[in-house]
Amino acid sequence: MHQPAITGSGVFTPSEVITNDELVAAFNAYADRWNAEHAEAIAAGAAEAVAHSSSEFIVAASGIERRYVLDKTGVLDPEVMHPWLPERAMEDPSVMAEMGVAACRAALDMGGIDGAEIDLILCAASNHERAYPAIAVEIQQLLGAGGFAFDMNVACSSATFGIQAAADMIRAGSARKALVVSPEICSAHLEWRDRDCHFIFGDVATAVLIEREEEATGPRFTIRSTRCATQFSNNIRNNNGFLRRTRKGHMEDRRDMQFMQNGRKVFKEVLPMVSAHIADHLAEAGVAASDLKRLWLHQANKTMNDYIGKKVLGREPEPGEQPNILQDYANTSSAGSIIAFAQHSADMTDGQMGLICSFGAGYSVGSVIVERRG
Repeated sequence: MHQPAITGSGVFTPSEVITNDELVAAFNAYADRWNAEHAEAIAAGAAEAVAHSSSEFIVAASGIERRYVLDKTGVLDPEVMHPWLPERAMEDPSVMAEMGVAACRAALDMGGIDGAEIDLILCAASNHERAYPAIAVEIQQLLGAGGFAFDMNVACSSATFGIQAAADMIRAGSARKALVVSPEICSAHLEWRDRDCHFIFGDVATAVLIEREEEATGPRFTIRSTRCATQFSNNIRNNNGFLRRTRKGHMEDRRDMQFMQNGRKVFKEVLPMVSAHIADHLAEAGVAASDLKRLWLHQANKTMNDYIGKKVLGREPEPGEQPNILQDYANTSSAGSIIAFAQHSADMTDGQMGLICSFGAGYSVGSVIVERRG
């Protein structure tokens, strides 16, 4: 058996930013346009007017102030309201692979590892650009890596589930050095015309490098324990799969083909599930909550994170104990907790422990207990 450790992390951040004010201006212009076109139906009570959004509403509901996206032009056009992502030729790298490789190279640089040394790549993300060939295999080729690669999807928990899978394979000896990469193009699955969720997501890619601890040459985070759990729920759903055609063979403009959630039920059901999961994981691993220096939680909603942090620690988290990055990145699905880890872990010292946790559709929740070494 080999001890796995995280020896590098990387984040690719798109160059384009949409602020809340920009987003609200575009959404409200769309709302005015829609309301004018459906004025008679609204007056007759056959349709409901689309209410305006506001920056104050967005911050109060989520804590989000801005988000990075691959394309803002389409999103901010009231007649389009989705990103313009040009189709690429088959011989060109896919968008996900291009983002993922950038994050992987940053993680490899941190760990002092060359791509050719990697023998396992997991592309763990909630939205995949195509069904096959696997994005992970394309990333493998672009990095010049060996071994094997495959895609996996557990929605917002994909990265932590990927870390457990990679760590288990390293423990068992079927891999020596692995990359878990999460390129999340969330802007393409979001319904930007829905006031309740039009502000939630952003785009990003993250990667973590995991290898046998005895082969690590610098500072690392020993993976002390991992734990994953799932429970089926329809409260977060996207039906835009490869079976989405109608019986007549035509595509429908259906609301369920984009991100949907019942926010109130998610809050009510996920918060106790995640809090209990973390408590059970800590008890199982023999780690007290007071032993944790940091919580790197899934970046979906500030209120959710504040609740979980308080529940786990038994008190209000001190500044820096439970860092949030969603004010800048918004919800980036599985990548959120890894962004928090990458940006808020360098100051930890030998022997200090932390917990990475992500949760989301499924329901799913994954947690990773790590200890700083070196």
